[in-house]
Amino acid sequence: MTQPLDRALVWLRRDLRVDDNAALYHALKAAKQVYCAFILDRDILDALPRADRRVEFILGALQVLDEDLRQLGGALIVRHGLAADELPRLAAELRVQAVFANHDDEPQALLRDAQVAERLASFNADLRTFKDHVIFERREVMTAAGGAYSVFTPYKNAWLRKVDAFYLSSYPVERHAAALAGSEIATGVPALADIGFQPAGLIAHVGQGSRGAAALLDDFLDRITDYDQRRDFPALKGPSYLSVHLRFGTVSIRRLARIAHQLMQGGDHGAEVWLSELIWRDFYHQVMHHHPHAMTAAFRPEYDQIQWETGAQAEQLFSAWCEGRTGYPLVDAAMRQLNQTGYMHNRLRMVTASFLTKDLGLDWRRGEAYFARQLLDYDLASNNGGWQWASSSGCDAQPYFRIFNPTSQSEKFDPQGHFIRRYCPELADLSRAEIHAPWPSAPLQMQGRDYPHPIVDHAVARERTLARYAVVKSRAI
Repeated sequence: MTQPLDRALVWLRRDLRVDDNAALYHALKAAKQVYCAFILDRDILDALPRADRRVEFILGALQVLDEDLRQLGGALIVRHGLAADELPRLAAELRVQAVFANHDDEPQALLRDAQVAERLASFNADLRTFKDHVIFERREVMTAAGGAYSVFTPYKNAWLRKVDAFYLSSYPVERHAAALAGSEIATGVPALADIGFQPAGLIAHVGQGSRGAAALLDDFLDRITDYDQRRDFPALKGPSYLSVHLRFGTVSIRRLARIAHQLMQGGDHGAEVWLSELIWRDFYHQVMHHHPHAMTAAFRPEYDQIQWETGAQAEQLFSAWCEGRTGYPLVDAAMRQLNQTGYMHNRLRMVTASFLTKDLGLDWRRGEAYFARQLLDYDLASNNGGWQWASSSGCDAQPYFRIFNPTSQSEKFDPQGHFIRRYCPELADLSRAEIHAPWPSAPLQMQGRDYPHPIVDHAVARERTLARYAVVKSRAI
């Protein structure tokens, strides 16, 4: 029988909760005393703007986490520095024999963890990591031939065949909380100013940490049955709005998938569609694990040969897209929502990505990088997967000849123009017929308004894109 450890340290990263936390549970089971820590990693933070919503969200989540740990007899130690240095230094200071953490499969995170493991080994401590961020990871769902899935539907079917109560069950952390240790060096969570940041203005409904996640989940469960009917309409309250909480682990993916799976088995189609979205998230994370090259290059190498637009005009087009000044109201409203709130509706992520790559002819990596800077819920695997889907360069992506028409998308998914009016107030008094394509349909009404003409003609841009992709496809044959 394995002897219990005297001391262990739980290194919290993208799992900012006490409840149903795999690493915390395993540490409490394995050690007599368990400390908990979070490192505000300067390797990440120093590159961010001084007003970054994600930093504000993280500090709020850490405050809730610290309070929850203290209620159970522990506390959260927070350090600010390079994680690869600070974590081993803290482990040595606490004289722990092991550090417990949950997996983070992003390429840079794997390099960081390897550095930490090496430094821990120098004083006979080890790094033990566990699955927590997804239901199935790495090689847990493979094809019959033992390969990785590159098409979503077969992956989803295999996922559903494999999932059961074991994979969806919670880790009973509180049952073993007596092992939690407080510490005089756990002096609370720093303020934004203490680490060189300033308030960025979080949208109120996000909430604070795990408590905010719980409130959003309760609200969503009252309307989950209608999710499949409402999720594509940005003016409606359709999504769960839990994406940021999944990103930072302030809610357990096992809890969400368990709820959705149970409701689906009871015939709830809305829950079934929502579960499918959670499975997409697992899918993109296993793509990242098996194909790390796709995080910086096209999943399909031939698409790296596409000749994207460059030069001064391309820079002007990119700036107009970033600022919501394209002359296509739905695209502009979506980009303004992103810039103002750090959130963008999922349907609009597809529309704006298609517009950048297939109307403007700009490299998908430019849009991906902009979303990475702006999105509160930014997640490398999902952001990359979504952008490569839109640009047709990814696994199970839309065909290159499928090009969203931004006007028809607007007419279909914001038929009354309510969403457009909210974020493009200069168009607010236009009629339902005029608001989706204001310049061709309402030239007199547009006089004197501070709203641009379309920066490209969609029909012309579509033909140019088909020609651009056809060259690449012909070379691949």
